[in-house]
Amino acid sequence: MTDNKIHVYFMPGMAANPSIFKHIQLPEDQFEQHLLSWFVPDKNMTLAEYALKMTESISHENIILVGVSFGGMLVQEMARNIKTRKVIVVSSVKHESELPKRMLFAKYTKVHKLLPTGLVNNVELLAKYAFGETVNKRLELYEEYLSLKDKYYIDWSIDQIVNWKQTYCPDCLVHIHGDKDNVFPIGNIKNCIPVKNGTHTMIIHRAKWFNEHLPAIILE
Repeated sequence: MTDNKIHVYFMPGMAANPSIFKHIQLPEDQFEQHLLSWFVPDKNMTLAEYALKMTESISHENIILVGVSFGGMLVQEMARNIKTRKVIVVSSVKHESELPKRMLFAKYTKVHKLLPTGLVNNVELLAKYAFGETVNKRLELYEEYLSLKDKYYIDWSIDQIVNWKQTYCPDCLVHIHGDKDNVFPIGNIKNCIPVKNGTHTMIIHRAKWFNEHLPAIILE
């Protein structure tokens, strides 16, 4: 039997697990959803090498890649190695010029190397790094979504983000961005589909918007 479904692979943001996509439901007669997970990188692994290894988890052709935040950067790197029908980045950036000034400052001063990442088991701190949010009453929510608390992985991720040099932008790339994103402010973002009142965690809190709009975005 021929598989006529469109295969959509979802990559979560830094330190997050695929449960951030649990409320994303695409029509099952048209799409099949697949979830990707972070792994701890080998020592001195580049983001390009990491992306190549991640493509080993892809078992279909001409797929849709959806990446959130740092996962959005990763899927762009993955698209260099496999044939994609479309690459969709959410709450992310598609060029180093879209990074906020504080991250560009970190790149040149290496101030990010001083972050207390050894405290990553502190969920409140991890949420600040990964989601750009201060945890208040939603601690249990973040306990569920942020599960990769390996210090080497966190250090590596922050370093890859601030030093990202993106020169390749897939023609099939679509960028969805919230106008209230406090990690990657929309003022720096060019050519995106804006989501009104969308924050950096809108993939979780605005799942209804994605369920309504993603099918058409994929198919157009």
